[in-house]
Formats: sequence, structure tokens, C-alpha cells
Amino acid sequence: MYTLYGSKGSGSAAIEVALERCKTPFKIIRASTWEPDSAVAELERINPLKQIPTLVLPDGTVMSESVAILIHLGLVFPNAGLFPNDASRSARSLRGLVFIAANCYSAVSVSDFPERWCAEPDDASNERVRKAARAQLHRHWEIFADLFDASPYLEREVPGALDFLAAVVSKWSGTRAHLKANRPQFLETLHRIEAHPDVAPIFAGHWNA
Repeated sequence: MYTLYGSKGSGSAAIEVALERCKTPFKIIRASTWEPDSAVAELERINPLKQIPTLVLPDGTVMSESVAILIHLGLVFPNAGLFPNDASRSARSLRGLVFIAANCYSAVSVSDFPERWCAEPDDASNERVRKAARAQLHRHWEIFADLFDASPYLEREVPGALDFLAAVVSKWSGTRAHLKANRPQFLETLHRIEAHPDVAPIFAGHWNA
């Protein structure tokens, strides 16, 4: 059985959707650095960065990094539809996943923890870094929307790994409000992803419960 370390409203939601799509047994252990009553000490023993999601494979192998986990699941469960069968579309999906990880996820981290990126941080410097990170983040989402937006989903007629990650990461740091004003058509695509039967129940547990 797979073991997923995560928490409500975190990137573990995308992995949870993917595991359900793969129809493979898994258990969830609540763990995060912002929940001291969670299994964060247990998480730290297997992942010193205490990142979520962290996925432990049935053989005990530990995986971190959302994109790596999604790619792994796509390789192990090729019939789950996490990636398109068409080589060109699959390549675009891989590009999109790495784009989100490198340009969006990373900017969210700076926005959330600006003190990590300042020498001798104070409230004023933290706010400047946070403001700049969010501006960069929102610009990156504009670029992503221009490159990858499609209908009804990002790469084909059913949502896959790229859709799951985009729908999760776009929920953070004011991105949805920015997209509403600047890329409304792309926001509609994100809403369709969230409403899909494979996604909606899990997202409801993460953001509406």
C-alpha cells in the first residue's frame, strides 16, 4: 500500500486525486510543518525537508516533489490516464508540470516564507519580497495560461496529472483572483477541472470541509 503524507489544502491533494485515478490502495497520514499535532516528526525522519506531499511506495521507497510523484504514478499505472497517449501531448504535459514546479510552486514558497530569502529580515523587507514574489507568480500563471489553456481540459478531453497540479497550485497566493481579472477563460478551465467527478470529492475534502 502507498502512504501519502499531506494535509488539507496542500499539494497532497493533487497526489490524492492521482492515486484515486490509479485505483490503487493508499493511506493518508496528516503531516505538515504548520500543524504541530500532526505526524511532522515522522515525516521528518523520512524527508528531512518535511515537504508535503511525500509518498512512500509499497516497497518502502520514499518520493518527494509533486511532479516526480505524478510522473512515477503515470509510469507505473499507464492505463490510469494521468498522461496523454499521444507523444506530443505527453511532452507538453511534462513541460507544463515542470513549469508549474519551477516557476509557480517556487514563487509560492518565497511568498509564504519571505524571511528565508532575506539577510536580517524584518517586516518591511519581508513584505517587499512577498509582494515581488506574488507579482512574479501571477505573471508566470499568465504565461502558463497562454501556453497551455485548452477546452475542456488542459491537454485533452479528460483531466490528467497536469490538470490536477494546476488546479491545486493556482489556489494559492491570490492567483485565482488575478486570473479572474486577467485570464478569465483559463480560470473557467480550472473550474471545470475542479468539477470533474474524479476531482470534486477530493477537493471538497481539502477546501470545503
